Amino acid sequence: MLSRLRNMFRVPDLRNKILFTIFVVLIYRLGTHIPVPYVDFAQIKALQHSANQTGGVVGFLDLFSGGAITSVSVFFLGIMPYITASIIMQLLGVVIPKLEQWQQEGQSGQKKITQWTRYVTVGLALVQSSGLVIALHEGKQGLLGTAGFTGHDMIPNYNAYRAALIVMTWVAGTALVMWLGELITQRGIGNGMSILIFASVVSRLPAQGGAIFAEGGQFKGWVIILIGVGMITGIVYVESGQRRIPVQFAKRVVGRRMYGGQSTYIPLKVNQSGVIPVIFASSLLSFPAILATVLPWAGAKSWITNNLVGQGTLSWFYIGAYATLILFFAYFYTAIAFNPAQQADIIRKQGGFIPGIRPGPPTERYLAKVLNRITLPGALFLMVIALVPMMVLKFWNITQFPFGGTSILITVGVMLETMKQLDSQLMMRNYEGFLS
Repeated sequence: MLSRLRNMFRVPDLRNKILFTIFVVLIYRLGTHIPVPYVDFAQIKALQHSANQTGGVVGFLDLFSGGAITSVSVFFLGIMPYITASIIMQLLGVVIPKLEQWQQEGQSGQKKITQWTRYVTVGLALVQSSGLVIALHEGKQGLLGTAGFTGHDMIPNYNAYRAALIVMTWVAGTALVMWLGELITQRGIGNGMSILIFASVVSRLPAQGGAIFAEGGQFKGWVIILIGVGMITGIVYVESGQRRIPVQFAKRVVGRRMYGGQSTYIPLKVNQSGVIPVIFASSLLSFPAILATVLPWAGAKSWITNNLVGQGTLSWFYIGAYATLILFFAYFYTAIAFNPAQQADIIRKQGGFIPGIRPGPPTERYLAKVLNRITLPGALFLMVIALVPMMVLKFWNITQFPFGGTSILITVGVMLETMKQLDSQLMMRNYEGFLS
């Protein structure tokens, strides 16, 4: 292990990428501790004890923002508007022909989709921050109420100018977080957005882990740790699992040379979608909770607060909706990431075939059948990982750290993907990788 760590820093290009990624993450973590102007930060610090006892959606948002929610920092919204915008663009890509055309144009089309995703992100950040600044001023019960801010005016001498400045600060902070994530993707190691989420989750693990011991006691705390170790083992095992579909290429003569006659395989992962369904499902459930701060209907606001936001422990409705959305997004994202018709056409054009399966539509149907069969256990695996800690903590009535499964899944998933990228970089330079 030590020799492989040394190999990482022996290559100047790889070393610069790693150091650049660490530098950007440090900037991101610094921004989560800088409060916005005109907010009573002393009162916020006095309410930190209440804020650390949050549950429901606010616990998820605070987890993904690395504590920026309870600190009311410039990165208050964090990466969530970008994730929500990505969900919207991917859903619209199915129903809007222009977006579907861009998806098929390759890199140039992806640039257009990315640009529109940025516009949608800024728009969502503007809407969310406008509602949240009003809630922060009035101390409404709802999303911020569960963060310990109920009945407290966190913006002294509130007026339109101060509210507008706070809103623009949060929108600019969201745009900056989005830019930092894209910088990591382009010039660093790994997927930038995943790395930032990973940094936020890891930064909250020690405090929230200690809170479990403080509230549940030594026995329950160690049981939860053992469950976590077992979950990490299962995540590594399932993430490495794949179904290999053999592909044989026919021999062909070009001039005096013979090409083809080789065999390879298509690796279909059991969990083809990774941690995306969990992030998408959590993000989608958090959006109504944010809207609850500005809804004029008391009945709708009360229902969202009781069933989605959560007061301490999570509701059974939230757990059921969470499981259903994970299952839906697992199939949805897998269908986007792997197109059986396109893959079958590529195999046919290259003169290949799956043994025992005719090229063309039969190959497409076979790939779709295999993909559906292996997606189900992958989706159920994500549901179990995300819900088991929730069920245990709800059974023991522990309000702390309600997103343990999500945290572990994201942490291990991002680490595995990053290590695979480091492995590929090391193997390109004739070094042995971590996973070799």
